[in-house]
Amino acid sequence: MAYLLGTDEAGYGPNFGPLLISATLWETPDDVGGEELFGHLGHVIASTLHDAGSRIVMADSKAIYSPDRGLKHLERGLWASLGQLGHRPKTWRDVWAAVAPEALAAMPNMPWYVDYDAPAPSACNVAELDPLAESLQAGLAAAGVRLLAVRSRVVFAEEFNRLVEQNGSKGLMLSRETLALAASLINGLPSGKIASVCDKHGGRNRYGQLLSEQFSDWLVEVYDEGSQRSVYRFGPPERRIEFCFRVRAESCLPVALASMASKYLRELAMQAFNRFWLARLPHLQPTAGYPQDARRFRADIAETQKRLRIDDGILWRMK
Repeated sequence: MAYLLGTDEAGYGPNFGPLLISATLWETPDDVGGEELFGHLGHVIASTLHDAGSRIVMADSKAIYSPDRGLKHLERGLWASLGQLGHRPKTWRDVWAAVAPEALAAMPNMPWYVDYDAPAPSACNVAELDPLAESLQAGLAAAGVRLLAVRSRVVFAEEFNRLVEQNGSKGLMLSRETLALAASLINGLPSGKIASVCDKHGGRNRYGQLLSEQFSDWLVEVYDEGSQRSVYRFGPPERRIEFCFRVRAESCLPVALASMASKYLRELAMQAFNRFWLARLPHLQPTAGYPQDARRFRADIAETQKRLRIDDGILWRMK
């Protein structure tokens, strides 16, 4: 057997809300790589909404989510996936506990999360989700594939600002946090080939030094470095590890599911954030947190923020 790992992020650009970095880990037959996994599971998973039929859609979150389309397809794919790991979330907090439990410990520092909870899923009928999980379980078993983990790293505003300052840039922070998350899953695996596919981090083409920092026991070998993809390999023959950073990485199933997890948790975080401010300013227009609208929102809440003594450090991402 071999292992496939995929990573992707959501919330890299906004000024409000957390950065989400997610990874998914799969066990597969030796001859099935990241590019082939969609085809190998085509009887149960679709890569586009257009030809989904009754299958579960797992794709780049930008292709299956929009404010108009809503969270339905993110929830269908995530609930079916979490069911493979023994999770059946029923509330907003259950979702965080299943995918990013460390985030719950940081939430009491931010008033919009204190005591907040809501039913989950919010866009799907719960009755339709258990059959999806059962269908996915049967499809994975028939293909000799197992989903081993869906894990997210949540970087809230205060930590985000600190890490950007420590790293010297937002891009370097993203790369280091992504590789740390990937390593936390890889380090627990037994012998076997491990292939990791990551969405490229902005314009970065060289990741060798960053991999050497994270996997310091091994000599990282550079196989390709370019604008379309960068490939590295290291480790002993019985546990050979490959990292590929590439454009349009969401065409690989492990990355697609990571994209969905990141986007869904990001939307849950903004749901609580907007609910907090609208409870105090009923005519306030909600925000997705992206720069131009974030400046409008920041001005609109300024007086209330001051009255509530909410420090900018837990609210506003500097970059």
